Amino acid sequence: MQETILFGTYTKKGSQGVYRGILDTEQKIIIKPEAFIQIQNPTYLRSSAANILYTISKKKNQGGITSYDLNSSTPVFCDEALTDGAPPCYIGFDEEKQLIFTANFHESTVTVFKTDKQGTLIKTDEIIHQGSGPRPEQEASHIHYTDLTPDNCLAVCDLGADKLYTYNVTFDGKLSLKAEFSTSAGFAPRHLVFHPNGKYAFLAGELSSQLALLSYDSTTGRFKHIQTLSTIPETWNKHNGAAAIRISANGKFIYVSNRGHDSIAVFKFDVTKTKLEFIEYTSTEGEFPRDFMLDSTEKFIVVANQNTDNVTLFGRNTKTGSLTCLQKNIPVPEGVCVLFNS
Repeated sequence: MQETILFGTYTKKGSQGVYRGILDTEQKIIIKPEAFIQIQNPTYLRSSAANILYTISKKKNQGGITSYDLNSSTPVFCDEALTDGAPPCYIGFDEEKQLIFTANFHESTVTVFKTDKQGTLIKTDEIIHQGSGPRPEQEASHIHYTDLTPDNCLAVCDLGADKLYTYNVTFDGKLSLKAEFSTSAGFAPRHLVFHPNGKYAFLAGELSSQLALLSYDSTTGRFKHIQTLSTIPETWNKHNGAAAIRISANGKFIYVSNRGHDSIAVFKFDVTKTKLEFIEYTSTEGEFPRDFMLDSTEKFIVVANQNTDNVTLFGRNTKTGSLTCLQKNIPVPEGVCVLFNS
């Protein structure tokens, strides 16, 4: 089987934009990725069931989101929504309501767009957050994630304010605050994933290099802390920032990337005991692994190493959760996002 992988990148050096590669699951290799869409700073990607690609984008002093139709042999531009200032850093998507959510780290905003099968982008709401935390990088609110909860509310991670918000979302794309949760001071929540049963969530703290296990109450939208583990060894005394977090479809294994320690930290979750357990660290065979993704079979994980311009392919043991390097030094310049788009 062949699976298409799209890579989002920064374009500060030699990158041309979005790159496309092919994972051959039988040969266990990634065929060399090639430039696919020429666009500035497509740092996060999301696709719809209609095969519309939504990408972060930048033009001169403006930032925002751009959409492309991928149903033909070459990508077709659909629409763009740009405003003055820094571009967002994350894209969330509600397939049922056809809503796009962007998180803007620098502008402290959550923006909502109505979309359709033609990739149209119409702004419907925007919320500006405020707040701060104890660390130097927490001088103001910094939104780094905004995506759906299992019950189709919107979860928002505010790295700067040590907050996790839950919003109600109308069909027309209007937001109203439902609940808020405060992490420990300096935790710096960056990304979030939910257990398949919808009762638990796993939160990656960037500046603290920690993984938190939370309970989630869909009735109230409230999160509650249960357990916290480190994503790096106790002996590590250099800089590190936890980045992406993924969970296996059965909810048994959680993966977090470490930028600095340059590893994937692997954890096991026992739902009967409501307990997280550390399994192993695996080197990403490159520097600054900002993002990674499991393929559809969950037998492979693809990691993008931003600072060394390379992608690494791992085999994944579905029973133990452990990773084995299969291929490294796959060239992708300034890679920061991995999206399977088969």
